[in-house]
Amino acid sequence: MSESREHLLEVARRAAVAAGEAILEVYATAFDVQHKTDNTPVCEGDLASERIICSMLSQACPDIPIASEELVAAEGLPPWAARFWLVDPLDGTKEFIARNGEFAVLIALIEDGTPVLGVIHGPALGVTYAACGPGSATRQYCSGTPEPIRAGTPSPDGIVVIHSRSHENSRRLAEFLQSYPVRERKKCGSALKFGAIAAGGADFYPRFGTTMEWDTAAGQAVLEAAGGRVETLSGAPLRYGKPGLKNEGFLAWGRRP
Repeated sequence: MSESREHLLEVARRAAVAAGEAILEVYATAFDVQHKTDNTPVCEGDLASERIICSMLSQACPDIPIASEELVAAEGLPPWAARFWLVDPLDGTKEFIARNGEFAVLIALIEDGTPVLGVIHGPALGVTYAACGPGSATRQYCSGTPEPIRAGTPSPDGIVVIHSRSHENSRRLAEFLQSYPVRERKKCGSALKFGAIAAGGADFYPRFGTTMEWDTAAGQAVLEAAGGRVETLSGAPLRYGKPGLKNEGFLAWGRRP
């Protein structure tokens, strides 16, 4: 390809940070909330973020199509391509509405079904996770220097589980965890959970319900670059470009013991 992945990662990082600034402007106001046809919430933060990201990605990489959550909802999926951007302009809209800070901007590049780079930017928390291949995962606080991160291995005392604050299936989760010694359980909104595992702050993030590919792609790119893995409930690699861009559950792990 003409552009290096490092260059594309920097394009995505700049777009995510710029979008995050726009989101925080909305966050500071008495914003309105609407609901889409699938009954999920959307607000001006989603729309402002998407406008900035799509503009910056299109200007920098006009040959790479973009599948972004609100754009797809309004216009449908773009023509299939082996290489495309996947964007969630505001992951964790429920957390945004609750004003708990646990929301994120997600940008990933997909090549032949695999997320090869990703950015998770948490504007309210001032943290950015980014990666573009094995060993490249970093975490950056505000305008500080990006620092390398590495997924940890579980303690002999048990695993640290991190799960959704807004979408937990308590019964299914409890049944699944019966097979594992659990040392601690944490809750967190949005794809920031992937970043927590990538940085060694948790070991396991299970999700049993349906998600969209833009919910997971950036997180998978970061976590796998940090030495973790993301797989389907049957243990297969989680792939992208599926019909409707839907995932039917996944398991995200840190390093194997």
